[in-house]
Amino acid sequence: MTKAMDPHEWQRGTAWLASAGLRPTRQRQMLASLLVGDGENRHVTAESLFALTAAAGQKVSLATVYNTLRAFCGAGLMNEVVVDGSKSYFDTRVDDHPHFYWEDSHELTDAPKEDLRIAGLPDAPAGMQIARVEVVIRLRRA
Repeated sequence: MTKAMDPHEWQRGTAWLASAGLRPTRQRQMLASLLVGDGENRHVTAESLFALTAAAGQKVSLATVYNTLRAFCGAGLMNEVVVDGSKSYFDTRVDDHPHFYWEDSHELTDAPKEDLRIAGLPDAPAGMQIARVEVVIRLRRA
């Protein structure tokens, strides 16, 4: 049996999808409401979002979670942040900002944007433009 989703969270999720012109399928609406329904930004892995769906009493496959997260990224609703070349986190905050990666807990959090200074970037190769700069600051206990 599945739990009813909070109507306000469902509406926020639906509006989020509509802002990117994405068709609101049941799975997309459910995942969107879990991601942005409370108005907070999140960093999730596909596995952690899959666990959230189960905790909410919702049924969806892990493959659907992966595909939906990729669709959200493609629509500009989320950014994918790759750590260690193999672990992907999906961030609902899409402005340019740095991240802390906590090595002991494998958690990704926002770092203070106002404290970051980048003095310059190399020129992009001919015919290319810089789309985004990702800054991930790895933390471990001293």
